[in-house]
Amino acid sequence: MISFLDGELVEALPTQVVISVQGVGYLVQIPLSSFDHLPAVGARVKLLTHLVVREDAHLLFGFVTGAERDLFRLLIQHVTGVGPKIALGVLSGMSIGQFKTAVVNGDVTAMAKVSGIGKKTAERIILELKDKVGVAAAWEPAASSRGDQQAKMTDAVLALLSLGFKQVEAQKAVREIVAEAKNEDINMEELVRRALKLLA
Repeated sequence: MISFLDGELVEALPTQVVISVQGVGYLVQIPLSSFDHLPAVGARVKLLTHLVVREDAHLLFGFVTGAERDLFRLLIQHVTGVGPKIALGVLSGMSIGQFKTAVVNGDVTAMAKVSGIGKKTAERIILELKDKVGVAAAWEPAASSRGDQQAKMTDAVLALLSLGFKQVEAQKAVREIVAEAKNEDINMEELVRRALKLLA
């Protein structure tokens, strides 16, 4: 599995980029949410990636943030009938916050506005992800008022959910680590790493 690419941005289109890493050009499909945060062509860029292997192709999907990749993985791994194309469409059509709000509130209309998603697919996404996104999304209002720490906790829980852990155990592990750390400033990656140790 290719976890990330770090190299020169050779070409950038709204749906795909080419990154040169030590003389090899990687074609990576990206959502619009990532395209909006890319540097200028010729600059160095780091993209988190997800590799999809098919009989006829190896496809790389890239994301500027871990939260985008986590949501992409949640969609393709936990929602029946949703593949990479639809998952990219979701990330391109709405922010992560809007997506989580739509899932928690059962807002089929908002979800169905995304290009490529009909009413039935929107209903399936909401039904199959409600128990996975619910707790994390419920933290969102608190995240905006209580600052970065709460946002890191939310992102860490989503990362653990994308790895297959249950919502309740992921939330409990993250809260335990934050309580133990007290005033220590832990980034999201470290939070996930410690949570994985705790859950192992």
